Amino acid sequence: MTTINEAVRAWAKGMYATEAGVELLIRSRVAIRDGAPWIHRDGDRAWVDPEELLNAAGAWSGGEQRLVRIAASLIGGPAVDLSEDIPALDRENASLVLAAIAHANGSHEHSDFSYNAEGRPNGIVSLDSLYPWPKAGR
Repeated sequence: MTTINEAVRAWAKGMYATEAGVELLIRSRVAIRDGAPWIHRDGDRAWVDPEELLNAAGAWSGGEQRLVRIAASLIGGPAVDLSEDIPALDRENASLVLAAIAHANGSHEHSDFSYNAEGRPNGIVSLDSLYPWPKAGR
C-alpha cells in the first residue's frame, strides 16, 4: 500500500498547479495525513477536496491558514488574494510558496537554446526550476 503522500502525488501527477498545491501541503506538514476528512482515498490514489480543507483550516494558526488558502487555490479551490496572504508568511513558508509558484508555472520543464562559440544555436538544454523546492529540514 502506498503512503498518503505517494497517493496524493499520484493523483496530482501531470497537472502542474495541482502538483504544486499538493507538494506545498506535504512539505509544510500542515494538512496531508491519513484520516483527514478533506482527503479521499481510493486504493493507491488519494485526492484533496479544497473546500473541505478550507473549512477545516479555520482552527489552525494564521500562517497555516494562509498557506492552506494558497495551496487550495492551486488545487482548484477558490482564488486567493495574494496581497493578503503573501506578506504575512514566515520565511520558510514563503520559500515553499515561491517553489510552488515556480512549479505551477512549469519552470522545471523549461528549456532554451544552447549556442556555439560563434553565437549560433547548436542544441537545446533543459533549464532548472526558477525556484527549486527547498531541501527538507530547513
